[in-house]
Formats: sequence, structure tokens, C-alpha cells
Amino acid sequence: MSDIILKAENISKQYRLGLVGLGTLAHDFNRFWHKIRGKEDPYLKIGSVNDRSAKASSEYVWALQDISFEVNKGEVLGIVGKNGAGKSTLLKILSRVTAPTEGNIKTAGRIASLLEVGTGMHPELTGRENIFLNGAILGMTKAEIRSKIDEIIEFSGCEMYIDTPVKRYSSGMRVRLGFAVAAFLEPDILVVDEVLAVGDAEFQKKAIGKMQDISSEGGRTVLFVSHNMAAVRDLCTRVIILENGGLTFDGETNEGVNRYLSEDKVSTGREKFEENEEKFKAQFKKFEILNLKKELTSKYHSGEKMCFRIFIDIKTKIRNPIFSLRLSDFNNVNVITWRSNDYIEEPLPKNCDQSLIVDIKTRDLFLLNGIYTLSMSFLDGKELLDFHEKFINFEILPDKPSEDFYSITKAKTSNSILFSIGDWAVDFDS
Repeated sequence: MSDIILKAENISKQYRLGLVGLGTLAHDFNRFWHKIRGKEDPYLKIGSVNDRSAKASSEYVWALQDISFEVNKGEVLGIVGKNGAGKSTLLKILSRVTAPTEGNIKTAGRIASLLEVGTGMHPELTGRENIFLNGAILGMTKAEIRSKIDEIIEFSGCEMYIDTPVKRYSSGMRVRLGFAVAAFLEPDILVVDEVLAVGDAEFQKKAIGKMQDISSEGGRTVLFVSHNMAAVRDLCTRVIILENGGLTFDGETNEGVNRYLSEDKVSTGREKFEENEEKFKAQFKKFEILNLKKELTSKYHSGEKMCFRIFIDIKTKIRNPIFSLRLSDFNNVNVITWRSNDYIEEPLPKNCDQSLIVDIKTRDLFLLNGIYTLSMSFLDGKELLDFHEKFINFEILPDKPSEDFYSITKAKTSNSILFSIGDWAVDFDS
């Protein structure tokens, strides 16, 4: 017996841009006449690619185009992509909210979906009544719903308001109740679309734990859309990536998340900054990432020495120059910061009135593979002169730890970084 519980075959969805009319009875009859003869819809037009940032070249657009994948029983599938990539449209098709223009969906089980805040809830009914309503929609009997209702109410944390109309709930309370109903009424496939972002940290943690439980213990399937890559990594066993309405990746979670985060993000190793006349004291001119051969690059192996070279244009005397460089991962976690004023002998000269070239050469910098980003600032004492946040990126390639790693640490660690020493070199830009 096959373990496949959901199968999408060549799913495409076309929308019409601008003001949309319903057409005429003649159009509807013509469509029906073509359909019963097995012919294509005569009004189905070739449309633009679903790129929200581009100018429309047609009055029609393909929100999804030729999407095919399978999901096994008990699998947690993460669906990631940029805003407008087609994620929510795909989930609406899978949940039978809307029909595909082309292709078909095959499912073996009951689907419960939580696509938007308050989805499937009647605002005039109380929370308790909405639980019974949603259960009935899912095909549950009253006895089945009654057996779960206490758990649903307790998990939602809305017991005080359970007999109050839902229209008086906050958005977070509606999400709590909606998720509790969808999860505890034991659907075979649970579809969740980014709504957990509305809930607080405590509820997000509970919800992710519940989805893990219903997948691992209950053997049920979860389709999870989120822009929180940490949650995707924790929860999902597999990831698909949508881009401009097309499927660009289907595979292992960490590989998919790294690929999504690295799209159009790894630089050439050099960044130039436009001159800003308002920053009249000092400003950054250029930033470079160099290897030991002094070549520009943005790809390194863990532990490999690298040099960050910064060109600073000084336009007037800086009495107490302070430079800092912060390295963060793509979950926005600060990994390490180098500051010039953290040293006993500060590398930057006092009362500096010439433009500078600052080199920071890393030693013993062991990072997990992935994409990292840099931010930097330049100050005169406490006065901020120039600042650039997440302006350049580099990649640490998947690799086994070097001998240096073991000789330095002599112990295992789960942290992204063990420690790093930065050697500073400062020269005047003549």
C-alpha cells in the first residue's frame, strides 16, 4: 500500500489582472461546449510570469505554473518562497478553497486548513459554537467533537472568552482558537499558512510542538508555510521552494533553507558606497573580502583565514575614531563583533585627519556552513559618522573540520563559533 497521502499533478492557476468582469452566458456556454468535447478553454490565454516586481505584459498572470509533488503520510513539508511566489495560492488549491486552472489534486484523507486569521470562523458565533461548526465541516460527529473540546479550549488559552462571540476576539486569540480546532480535531492533513506569526512566542512554541506531535506520534501530515527559517528547520522533514509561481527546489530541509537564504545574496566580495555629502566628517568608500592570496572572494571553508579590508574617507580631524564590524548569520543572530576600542592599544590613530585603509585578518574563525552577513559602523567617540547594516555577504562551504579545529578546541561544541582573534592593520590611504 502506498504511503502517499497527497499528490499534486501539474497544478497551474491563472488570474486576470485589473478589474475583472464575470463574462456572459454565451462565454459560459462556449466554455462548457469545449469542455464536454475535451477541448481547451477558448478564453484561457497565455499570461505573464508571476513576478510582482515586473511590469505586467499581459492582462493575465500565472500565479502557479506546472507544480508537481507528492507528500507521504506523516511527513512535515515546508513550503518557502518570497512574498508573491504563490505559496498561499497553492495552499488554497490544496485546501479546496479555489480550483486550479490546470492539473489536479489527489488526497487520501481529511484536510484541515488555517490559511488566514479567523479562517472558517463565524464572527457572530461564540468560540465554543465555532469549534462545533469547524468539526462538522471536517466531517466529525458531535460525540467526537465533545470528546476533544476540553483539550481544544485548554490549548487555545481562551477559556475565559470561549462563550463570547469570536468577533470580539483579538487576532491572536482567533489564531489560537483556530489552530487548536484544526490540530485537535485530528485531520489527516493539516495546512498552516504563516498565521502563527500573529501569535505570541509562547503560543508559537506550543503550536510547533503540537505539529511535531501530530506528525511523529499521530502519523499525520503537515504542510507548513513560514518565513521563519528557524521554525522550518525545527519542524519540517522536507522543503519545497516556490519562485515566481514555479517549483525550483524539492529536497532535504537544511539544503533547501540554505538555498533559499542564499538566493541572490552571496556577493562578489566587494562593495562600493556612494558618496553622501551630508556625512561631511567621514564615510566608508569601499569594502573588500580577501583570501590569503589577496584575491576577492565570497566563499570560504571553516577555519580558513580571511581579510576584511575597509576604505574610510576622512574629511576632517577625527579625535577618537572607533570602528566596529559585526558578523551575523541569516537568522539575524550576532556571531561575533570586532571593535577597535576593545584592545589595550587601539589600532586606529587618535586625532586622525587622513583617509584610512583598515585590514582585519581573522584567525581561528570556525563557522558552520551557510550564509553570513556583515554590518559596520564608524564613530568619533559616541558620535556616529557612518553605518551600513547587512551590506555584504559571504558563504562558508560545507566541509569537514580541519586539524586546526581539533588542536585548538580539543572538545566538541554545538555553537556556531568557538572563538576568533582579529589582527588589525591600519594604513593611510594616500
